[in-house]
Amino acid sequence: MSEYEFPRDITGSVLRLARHFPAVVVTGARQTGKTTLLTKLFPDYQYVSLDLPAEAQLAEEDPQTFLARHPPPLLVDEVQYAPKLFRYLKVEIDRNRNANGRYILTGSQKLSLMREVSDSLAGRCGVLELEALAIHELGEVFAKRETTAGIAEVLVRGFMPQLWKDLALRPADFFSGYQATYLERDVRQILNVSSLRDFDRFMRAAAVRSGQLLNKSELAKEVGISTKTINEWLGVLEATNQITILEPYFANVGKRLVKTPKLYFNDVGLLCFLLGLNRHVVTQTYLIGAIWETFLYGELRKYLSIEAPEASVWFYRDQSREVDFVIERDGHLSLAESKWKEIPAAKDFEQAIAAHELLPLARWPVMVFCRTRQSHPVTENRLAVNGFKLRDHI
Repeated sequence: MSEYEFPRDITGSVLRLARHFPAVVVTGARQTGKTTLLTKLFPDYQYVSLDLPAEAQLAEEDPQTFLARHPPPLLVDEVQYAPKLFRYLKVEIDRNRNANGRYILTGSQKLSLMREVSDSLAGRCGVLELEALAIHELGEVFAKRETTAGIAEVLVRGFMPQLWKDLALRPADFFSGYQATYLERDVRQILNVSSLRDFDRFMRAAAVRSGQLLNKSELAKEVGISTKTINEWLGVLEATNQITILEPYFANVGKRLVKTPKLYFNDVGLLCFLLGLNRHVVTQTYLIGAIWETFLYGELRKYLSIEAPEASVWFYRDQSREVDFVIERDGHLSLAESKWKEIPAAKDFEQAIAAHELLPLARWPVMVFCRTRQSHPVTENRLAVNGFKLRDHI
């Protein structure tokens, strides 16, 4: 199956922004399919990749010549490698502000890219983030894997398009190459890391904490580096779209709330690779609950970023109760728990029900995202939701 046979939800958003802005910026981790999608959507655009050192050097040292050599319509890949280019793009755009869709830009280092966008292209570009495939974008490829063994394969394979384009490609082979490229190209550029081996060890220690409260002091102690360095390295993982930090929901509910955020890896396949898990053992590990929760949070992010970008996802925790996901949308809160089981019991809803009583904006039913084949009510105001189809209920 060809990679671009997978429909991408973001397609309509990209085309819409190209009709309304002179430039469109698409961020996202390496290998999420940015180039494949955009070259398909804009086949008549000249394509230049700044992954090529010669092109990056020209774009950074002589942006005027670069833009003269590559006139619009233009698609520039990995544009963060030439930050000086943005000021010249602004000049070119301002020559004719009414000509939209002239420049399509991609980057895999979100924070540095957005800093340049904010400084030079504010009001001149639309911005989107492309994550790896969502479960429903796999279509029939996933439908054939809705057994326990098939689900184990999905979790270990993750959602990078290349792994679904070539089903014979072993996830460990893909992710070992992916991580080596990531460390060499992104980490080494952003940080002056004396030993990439230390950063690799840090990534694996962080992986054990996916879906859990982020204790930076504990993580620093385990890796053998300072808390300051942990903050810097976590920032790199965020900037390169490898992790997301989920903040707690705060409300005046008369209880002492936990203020520590939770950490999630963005792709569950990379997470399993860092944990050393394959499809034969992943469902047996004590971490399967956190792996499942990591997958679910990824699905929530991917869906809401397209269908309801104004919505927010949080978690709730106080001294006596916690809820994995608090979804704020349209002025209401939906509460959901993550459970690695096929048939949730009434007690699996108790934490969410207790929190529901404290949160005035919460609505019924409370949900458990699980592996049930069909979403169904367990009792009144309790809904068991198929985690692979959670978008139907949020």
